[in-house]
Amino acid sequence: MPDGDRVNVTLKMSGGGDVTLPKAVCDRHGWTAATVLEINDGPGGIMLQSQQARLFPPTRAEDVFGMLGKYYSGPPKTIEEMNAGIEAEVLARHARGRY
Repeated sequence: MPDGDRVNVTLKMSGGGDVTLPKAVCDRHGWTAATVLEINDGPGGIMLQSQQARLFPPTRAEDVFGMLGKYYSGPPKTIEEMNAGIEAEVLARHARGRY
């Protein structure tokens, strides 16, 4: 979406903590009354997103890192070793005309 399509509006929270989103924002994102929205609270503020917008389900670091054991079981690599491995692969692919 082009930046020119962005909607900038100031909202006021009700006494009960409710905020009503402008119709233009809901229409732009295809949100209807049944849309489930998530609020992610971070250091820079909050981010509002629909659950349907997620590309991947939530994961935990141990779930992701735990699966790496079937591919590599040696000692942890240093950043320098990782960079050297990436460079070697890029050079090898370039030599084969891939890049």
